Amino acid sequence: MTAQVTDHKGGVWSIAVPIPDNPLGHTLVHLLETDRGPVLIDTGWDDPDSWDALVAGVTACGFALTDLHGVLITHHHPDHHGLSAKVREAGGAWIAMHAADTAVVRRTRAAEPGQWLDYLLAKLTAAGAPDDHLAPLRKARATGNGRKLPGRQAALPDRGIDPGELLDLPGRRVRAIWTPGHTPGHVCLHLEEEHPSARTPGFGRLFSGDHLLPGITPHIGLYEAPDDEGSPPGPHGMEGSGEDTDPLGDYLDSLERVGRLDPAEVLPAHQHAFTDAGGRVRTLIAHHEERLAQLRSLLQEPRTVWQLAMAMEWNRPWEQIPYGSRNIAVSEAEAHLRRLVKQGRAEWVPGSDPVRYQAV
Repeated sequence: MTAQVTDHKGGVWSIAVPIPDNPLGHTLVHLLETDRGPVLIDTGWDDPDSWDALVAGVTACGFALTDLHGVLITHHHPDHHGLSAKVREAGGAWIAMHAADTAVVRRTRAAEPGQWLDYLLAKLTAAGAPDDHLAPLRKARATGNGRKLPGRQAALPDRGIDPGELLDLPGRRVRAIWTPGHTPGHVCLHLEEEHPSARTPGFGRLFSGDHLLPGITPHIGLYEAPDDEGSPPGPHGMEGSGEDTDPLGDYLDSLERVGRLDPAEVLPAHQHAFTDAGGRVRTLIAHHEERLAQLRSLLQEPRTVWQLAMAMEWNRPWEQIPYGSRNIAVSEAEAHLRRLVKQGRAEWVPGSDPVRYQAV
């Protein structure tokens, strides 16, 4: 296999690891050389072709899998964390992740077959999803197909990544920046070293995971996890275990924090490296503020979360959005709605079932 590898200079490389059947195409796994051996930032999707691409990429960078010292995971999603267990098995590298995402991995591994489907059914029912959308989930629950849900074999990390921590990577200065929003434990990693091109404005380089991408707005949904008690969604149609969370608020706060870092270059997990992090941060904040204003306008008439998602602007008409993507759209609509409720700009309509919301 021919590896797609980019030398970013200064002991920093990126390896394009394919994501099967996904329009994103690939995850950019970064390799950082240290005095104890190279460290990977993310690993890619657990798929034979992806594994071959990762191995070929590490080799093209001049190393063997047994040389790898550790793996830093920006967040728990399978296109980032999927191959971590195989990397650890191949050479004994440790795996590190923020505690909040480690908790998600642990809950997912421990969930009984069907528990996630029960959770999703309760959540979508509370959101006002129609019977024709719920029927396939009910069928999957009845036939036991919940056993095949992704993430049940995800690796548990060996160590944590603490916010603000200067990581133990001899010969390098890498600081962990906690950036919740896309996931509760998402981290960016700031390489606090002079950029190889001294003429580039800003300081250092930022491994941004999915938090900051050059041309994509990352998905901001609810922090998905079935409640340990197995409780259904809360009285406002939002999940019982995390009803007080505000992922969009977390994301916007995290964006501002990253903007203040003013890195010379951003090395994201998708698309390509880019500069002007501050400009991209401002664009994303403006995008979400505009989206919130659009939602509040839609809520001039009471709507369920499902009705709100149907009325929102997406990259294609609602009728063309695939089944699974509609669930993601509902989650994103609900995250924005939760932000409006917390700001006092929307409220639930008492007595409505399924719950409807209206602008204030």
